[in-house]
Amino acid sequence: MDPVSCIALATGAYKTLRGAISAGDDLMSMGNSLATWGKAVSDFTRIEERQKNPPFWEKTFKGSDEESAILIWNNRRKLDEMRESLRSEISFLYGPSAWDEILRIEAEQRRIRKEAAYKKQEQIDAAINFAIGCFIFLLSGGILFCIFYFIGKYQGRW
Repeated sequence: MDPVSCIALATGAYKTLRGAISAGDDLMSMGNSLATWGKAVSDFTRIEERQKNPPFWEKTFKGSDEESAILIWNNRRKLDEMRESLRSEISFLYGPSAWDEILRIEAEQRRIRKEAAYKKQEQIDAAINFAIGCFIFLLSGGILFCIFYFIGKYQGRW
């Protein structure tokens, strides 16, 4: 998932949550929206962590680092504002323990998601890095073979 999709998903869920809170709906009825918002925030956090140490192929073939840094910084501020707004409203309506419970559940879900979905992405990145490494190794070997072949042919050894 890309940062723009994560922010769009989080913003949509946030607007739904804000509307439901303003209308006086119960937090329990907003579970799906809260889960969607949490998933989008988790995905964005993973993208942010990945940008700190991107795989080789992303470093080589992707756009500028400055553009990514500015985009991530801007979106991080938006998510922080959303989180603070939700925290204050949920803490006001249900008490600080409700927000603490949401954070605890969020941390557990993030851990489970990291073990499953994010591990798969790390394996894909490792496979791509391996394939690029093999290609470079074979290309280098072919170039060396050609160099030695033409040197040997020039010297009349074969």
